[in-house]
Parts: sequence; C-alpha cells; structure tokens
Amino acid sequence: MPSRYPPKPGRPRQLGGYLEAMTHAVFHSGISWRVVEAKWPDIQEAFGGFDPLHVAELDARDIDALMTDRRVIRNRAKLEATVDNAQTLLELDAEHGGFRRYLRSHGSFEATVADLKRQFRFVGDTGAYYFLYVVGEEVPPHDEWSATRSDRRRIGQRVA
Repeated sequence: MPSRYPPKPGRPRQLGGYLEAMTHAVFHSGISWRVVEAKWPDIQEAFGGFDPLHVAELDARDIDALMTDRRVIRNRAKLEATVDNAQTLLELDAEHGGFRRYLRSHGSFEATVADLKRQFRFVGDTGAYYFLYVVGEEVPPHDEWSATRSDRRRIGQRVA
C-alpha cells in the first residue's frame, strides 16, 4: 500500500533506475496506486529488474506472454510503452553521454517536462513531475506546481 508521504528522491546509480522510476510513473497513470504498489515487485521481476538493454529487446511474443501473467498489470499499451521507453532511454543516454546529462540539457523544469512528454510514451505532466522528483532532479515545490496546474484546468472551464 502506498505511503501518505512522497517517495524519497535519489539519483539512480544505473540507467535501470531511471527506467524503473519512469515505468512506475507510467503504470500509476490512470490506475489505482494500491494496485500498482501491490504488483510492483512482480512487475520488477517481469521486466528483468528494469535492465534497459533487456527491456528494449522484448518483442511482441514477450508482451503476449506478459498479457497472460496475472502477477502484472495486463495493460498492453503500458507494457509496450515500457519497451519503447527503454529504447528511447538508451538512445538519449548514448546521444548525450549519459541520461542525467540529457535531463539537464533543457535549461528549465518546464522545458524538461515538455521534452519528456514528447520523447516518452505515457508520460504526462504529473508523471514527469513524479519521475524528475524521484530521480533527484530539481522540481518546483509540489504545492506551487499543483496550484499552477489547477489554474490551467480552470482556464478551459466555463464559468456558470
């Protein structure tokens, strides 16, 4: 069961730590946190501890096998996104001489979030914020960030 407190941030020592943090955010999107947390150890095992080289090589047959595995969350789009995200993570890591360098290449939190959303599947504003926080990157205070998101939502609503 998830804690009422935020996860502790920490800089991943290996590329797999970034993939795991991102995948955690992906699976939390639209799914109960309790379900994700309960299944997380099995998801970790199913994805080989989130070794990006292993995950990036999973194919349609591997996804089909995961879709029959009751231990994991059987959402094909998210399973496929995890494989695609591993491939993208490896490409960006190679292109920038390190994934942390990629994250820091944008100049601002907003620019980093925009690029994460563009580069990775199933990563939205909240997932990007969570991911950056968990991997130890600088993020605005949650209450301030959350307030700006609430303001954006109200802009599109009609006033009665």
